[in-house]
Amino acid sequence: MNHTFPIIALALSVAGSVGCATKNYVKEQTTPLVNKVNELDDLTAQNTKQIKEVDQRAQAGIQQADATATAADQKAQAASQTATQAQTQANTAAQRVDTLQTVVSNLDNYHVVNEASVQFGTNRSSLSENAKAQLDQLAANAPNVKDYIFVIEGYTDSVGGKGYNYALSDRRADMVVQYLAAKHDVPPYKIYVVGLGENKPVESNKTASGRAKNRRADVRLMTNAVEGATSAANQPSDQQ
Repeated sequence: MNHTFPIIALALSVAGSVGCATKNYVKEQTTPLVNKVNELDDLTAQNTKQIKEVDQRAQAGIQQADATATAADQKAQAASQTATQAQTQANTAAQRVDTLQTVVSNLDNYHVVNEASVQFGTNRSSLSENAKAQLDQLAANAPNVKDYIFVIEGYTDSVGGKGYNYALSDRRADMVVQYLAAKHDVPPYKIYVVGLGENKPVESNKTASGRAKNRRADVRLMTNAVEGATSAANQPSDQQ
């Protein structure tokens, strides 16, 4: 009788039981570790996401701060440039006044033959019909005046910045020059022009009527010839 087979079968059965028990034991021991590792992976992923979000917000904040600083710097530079330009215009105007006075005083004692003061609208440099009529009457005397010149001074009221007002007064004076040249063929070399901004007001800038009179261009027809002055002085004029 062969007793080997039952022994082998028993051995295999025992081995199988032991193998299953070992696998279950290993599984029981490793499952918590695997779960812990998975938890750590999830936590690491969350931390990484949070770190990225914080970094993104930090970068956005840095960029915004840089943009704000750049904008502030640009505004500061623009303000500085505006102030510099205003000062330059003021200095230029002062120099032009000195130059004009020197030129006029050295041109054989030029004196006024006739003059007009044309007014402008608020913040405007265009000539009104009334202003053109005044200039027409003034320029009509020029052919009767020997060795004449025109001296034109542009002005503004006190509203607005000084730099802007100097530029506006220049435009007003230039508009008179253009009109005299285009309408009455006055040669450029016979015209001396300057913009003086809000300087030399003729009325108080505290009232609307005063400011209106200060928004002007003073135009003077001048000569160094006595006979020319006499001839022109006899002409009727409507001065303002």
